[in-house]
Amino acid sequence: MGMTYLQLMDRVPDEASAYRFLEEMIWQGRPVCPHCGSTAEHYFLTPKAPGGRRTRTGAVSQRRLWKCSEKACRKQFSVLTGTVFHGTKVSVRIIVLVIFEMVSAKNGVAAYEIERRYGLHTDTAWSLLQRVREAMQLDYADPMVGTIISDETWVGGDPKNQHRKPIEPELLKPGHSRVRTDKSPVLSLVNADTGEVRSKVVRDVSGHTLRKVIAANVEMGQSHLHTDAASAYLPVGREFLSHQSVAHERGEYVRDAVSTNRAEGYFSQLKRSISGTHHHVSKRHLPAYLGEFDFRYSTCKISDSARMEMLLAQLAGTRF
Repeated sequence: MGMTYLQLMDRVPDEASAYRFLEEMIWQGRPVCPHCGSTAEHYFLTPKAPGGRRTRTGAVSQRRLWKCSEKACRKQFSVLTGTVFHGTKVSVRIIVLVIFEMVSAKNGVAAYEIERRYGLHTDTAWSLLQRVREAMQLDYADPMVGTIISDETWVGGDPKNQHRKPIEPELLKPGHSRVRTDKSPVLSLVNADTGEVRSKVVRDVSGHTLRKVIAANVEMGQSHLHTDAASAYLPVGREFLSHQSVAHERGEYVRDAVSTNRAEGYFSQLKRSISGTHHHVSKRHLPAYLGEFDFRYSTCKISDSARMEMLLAQLAGTRF
């Protein structure tokens, strides 16, 4: 089952315990200097003031500070140094609790919810969630291998519902991908064997564009491709061990083990969450939201606490 939200709150009742929790999760109990990478026995700078360290304003801070023991370095650092939360003024306890909410909420968490729940400013809450999304970006060093399901969708509001500016007739025409629209095309690749999904915002859904994204993420010569009957997949399909498709226009959605239903299910969850939780996602920030949903979908078989531990392990070396 793993750790629950209430158990996490009991484990991090204050700032000092939140720092210790992150040190245990990120460093596995052994401090690592983010400046030089040393794992030697570093010095813990014991606070001189009762209850914590005093800042230049006289306030007491419970920040746990370390000093590198390497003679060539000797720099100070904390567990947040060199991560997406480097330099943040937000309480570390709030950061820990928000991370747990982000990894466990299937539909995501809105910035306004975090603002109300933790008493943050709207901009601070949104920036905090963006930092977590940055950490959620999975490392795609290795290409996917196996049975790959590829499908595309469009994310955004319908142009006909936009007011306050004239609607050009071509925006209302249905169908062809080259028709200009304000929606953002998204391509998702789902590994049917491992459950991993990789989603990318693409310029269009032409064969050239789709092949470029697929080739960057899939070992095509060792994999099988399942798609719908879109003609854009025909050229790239020849580079796979096999390419099978289902014809949705004929009412065919599953044939033997061939289907795009897993990608369709991912799109359904993505759009319900954007519509119901976030209401609107701009084109500029859509890739970050896709990374968030990819992370949760790809790790849906593990517990919330294990997913949080996996995310914290990705914090080191990631800056916002």
